[in-house]
Amino acid sequence: MIYKAIGVMSGSSADGLDVVYVPFHEKGGKWEYYLEAAECFSYPPALLSQLKQIPHLDALSYKRLDVAMGKFIGECILAFVEKYGLHYRVDLIGSHGHTGFHRPAEGWSDQLGNGAVIAAMTGLPVVTELRMLDVSLGGQGAPIVPVGEKYLFPGYSWFLNIGGIANLSFHGATTSIAFDVCPANQILNRLAMLRHQPYDRDGELAARGHVQKPLLERLNALPYYAMPFPKSLANEWVATEVWPLLETAEISPEDRLATYCTHIALQVARAIELTQQQVAEARGPASLLVTGGGAFHRYLVSCIQEMLRPLEIRVVVPDAETVKFKEALIMAFLGVRRWREESTTLASVTGAKYDGIGGALWIGHQP
Repeated sequence: MIYKAIGVMSGSSADGLDVVYVPFHEKGGKWEYYLEAAECFSYPPALLSQLKQIPHLDALSYKRLDVAMGKFIGECILAFVEKYGLHYRVDLIGSHGHTGFHRPAEGWSDQLGNGAVIAAMTGLPVVTELRMLDVSLGGQGAPIVPVGEKYLFPGYSWFLNIGGIANLSFHGATTSIAFDVCPANQILNRLAMLRHQPYDRDGELAARGHVQKPLLERLNALPYYAMPFPKSLANEWVATEVWPLLETAEISPEDRLATYCTHIALQVARAIELTQQQVAEARGPASLLVTGGGAFHRYLVSCIQEMLRPLEIRVVVPDAETVKFKEALIMAFLGVRRWREESTTLASVTGAKYDGIGGALWIGHQP
């Protein structure tokens, strides 16, 4: 069976809206895909400003932003369809949206980008709200990509996505485990802005810096890192617990970047060691597929390679399209899974009562 889907993803670093078009072919429980078209749309300044102010919005403003985000996603999809000649070639849309709040301990998680608006604008079936069922089942609702990794990238057992938040996955013959490791690009980008750059291209700024042990120790001492998995991070926690440590450090932006890159690499290594201690099939030499914007950060990748060498984990950075658009690709796949009424989350990853068939389905076409 062939399914032709559009996937939409907005990460916590708010560096753009990723849109992909992917035909999926399922045969005997095995999946193949072809990433036919992909593009990243920049946010209009006014919308980006609102996304960065989410924690400070009142309820009415937040709801208006949800609708505005839905309209923006709809406009991007329509432009994408027009540009790549996809009229009458799309079966459905899987849209993650942009996380406004993530509070699994309180039993909820909310992503902006109103599904009804997207469906009405595009006339296509749309799957949104991919996390909430898992959270309602007692899970973390995150990470959400492991189902896609399991079926679309069978050649790897370890996965590291370095987006606004870095998350790690392990898929063995009998076990799948994944969890958020630490904040990543949203911190690195903010530090680069201190040097009037939107991000640290190729890690050039970090490469000029020196690791400062006192700051590194304060970062590593954050209580989250001692928590067992399953666990996940919220943007609000990053803003209140992590950024203040870096903002008040009386060292250069370059030193802060170098220190934070070392912090990420150290936490990735610790996360892998913790997994290996608890899961026998995770032990031994293996390959780690690294994706997300942070995979282009050469200094950070070199730090990770150095930390993982004693664990005999080989770091693999794939082609640029996979690096940039893996999460949007998986959102398209999760939309297909929801349409087929198959699991979109894994209980072994999130801690939920059971694997969930999550996602709200909006039927946009006319009867």
